Amino acid sequence: MPTKPILLWLRQDLRLSDHRALTAALETGAPVLPVYILDDDAAGAWKRGAASRWWLHMSLASLGATLAGMGTPLILRTGRTAEVLGTLAAQTGASAVYFTRSYEPWASTLETKVKDSLEQSSISVRRYSGSLLKEPEAIRTQSGQPFKVYTPFWRAVLNSGPPSKPLKAPTSIKSLTSKVATDRLADWKLLPTRPDWAAGLRDAWQPGEAGASARLKRFVAGPMAHYTDDRNRPDLEGTSKLSPHLHFGEISPNQCWYAALNKAESFKGKADRGLETFHKELVWREFAYTLLVHWPDLPEAPFRKEFAFYPWTKDNKNLKDWQRGQTGYPVVDAGMRQLWATGWMHNRVRMIVASFLIKHLQISWQDGEAWFWDTLVDADLASNAASWQWVAGSGADAAPYFRIFNPISQGEKFDPEGTYIRLWVPELAKLPNDYLNEPWSAPKAVLDHAGVVLGKTYPEPLVAHDLARKRALEGYDLVKKANLANADS
Repeated sequence: MPTKPILLWLRQDLRLSDHRALTAALETGAPVLPVYILDDDAAGAWKRGAASRWWLHMSLASLGATLAGMGTPLILRTGRTAEVLGTLAAQTGASAVYFTRSYEPWASTLETKVKDSLEQSSISVRRYSGSLLKEPEAIRTQSGQPFKVYTPFWRAVLNSGPPSKPLKAPTSIKSLTSKVATDRLADWKLLPTRPDWAAGLRDAWQPGEAGASARLKRFVAGPMAHYTDDRNRPDLEGTSKLSPHLHFGEISPNQCWYAALNKAESFKGKADRGLETFHKELVWREFAYTLLVHWPDLPEAPFRKEFAFYPWTKDNKNLKDWQRGQTGYPVVDAGMRQLWATGWMHNRVRMIVASFLIKHLQISWQDGEAWFWDTLVDADLASNAASWQWVAGSGADAAPYFRIFNPISQGEKFDPEGTYIRLWVPELAKLPNDYLNEPWSAPKAVLDHAGVVLGKTYPEPLVAHDLARKRALEGYDLVKKANLANADS
C-alpha cells in the first residue's frame, strides 16, 4: 500500500461529495493533503472580481471547517501554482498531485505548466473531470466539429448517454501525521473592509457545500415543478440560484441533474416540463464551456467577426448611471441594484439590462461583461461571455441583432404587479402599476401623490426607447454593410 502522500490541488471543486479526484486519491490508501493556492497572476486580466473573492473566502472557510472536523487540514498557500505544489511535494514527500480540470484559457495553460514542472521531479500528475456533465471534446457534430448552435448540442448531449452518477462523500480522509504550514485565510484579504459592502451578500447566500446542498433540495422540492414559467418572473422565487455554487464547485452538475430527475419522478409527471427546462439550463452551461474551450477569445472578441465593426460609443456617464441603477427605466434599475446588493441578478433581468446597455446606450458588451465579472458572485467566464455575446447578437446561436428588449413592456410582462421594482426601487413604490414602468408618463398629480420628482428623487430616462431602437438598428446596418464589403473584396 502506498505511503507517500498525495496532494489534492483544489480549484473550482470546493466540495467532498462527487469529487472524482478526491475519491481516486483516497482509493490509493495514501494520506491526502488538500491544498488551495491563490494565484492571481495566473488569470491575468481575468483574476477574480470583488464579489467572487468574497464568495471564495466564505467557501474556503466552510470547506476548511468540514475538513477540520474530519481531522484533515486545508492547506492555503499563495504564489505561482507550479512552484507552490513543487515546494509542498518536497516538504511532505508527496508522490503525486491529483486535481479537477478547469476550462478557462489560463487554467488550461496552468495545468500544462504544473504537469511539465512536477513530472520533471518525478511527481505524478493526474487530472479528473468533475465540473461538467460531459467533456467539451466529447460532444461533436457528425463532421467532428464543435457545435455552434445550442439545440443540436442539447440533443447530442442527450444522445451521448446519461451523465455519470454522483459519487458519495468520504466519511474519513487519511491525513498526514506531521504538520504542514498554511496561510491564514484572513490574511488573504478577500473580504471587503472599508466600506464593508457585503452585508447584502451575507444575508442572501450560504456559500459552501452545505449551502449548495440545501439550495438544491429546496429547488427540486417546489420551484422546479413550475420552473418553465416561473424562471422568467423576477417577482417570484422561481429559479434555482445554484449558479454560484456550481461555479465554485460546491456542488456538481451531476448532483443537480440526478437530484432533479429523482425528485421529478415523485411528482408523477407534474414536474416533467420543469425538469426538462432545468436540464436544458445545465446543458446551456455546458454549451458555454464548449464555446470557450474551442474559441478561447470568446470573452474579448465577437464570435461573429463582422460585429467588430459595430460603432460603439464611449460614454462614461451613461455607463456609470447603468452600473448604479440610475437609468430612468425602473426594471433596469431594479436589476442593477439587486446585483450591487446581493451579487446576483435574476436571469430574465440580466437579459433586459444587457440589452439596454448594448442597444439603448450603444456601450460595448465587453464593458457590461467586465462589470458583471466584478459584481457577480457567480461570475463565470464561459457563461458570462457567451451570454453577453448572445444578447449583443455577436455570439454563437445568438439572439437576432434586431431583437431589442423594450424595458417598459418587459417590466409589465414579467413583473406584472411591480413587486420586484418596488423592492429594489423603493422611491417608486407608491406609483400605481399603470405608470410604474414609465414614470415619466404619469400626470403630475400622480407623481406628487407618490412623492416622485423626476430628475431629483428618480432620474429622467437616459434615452427614449424609440430613438434608441432606431439608433441601434442603424448601427447594425453598418455591421451588415461592412460584412458585405469584406465578402466582396
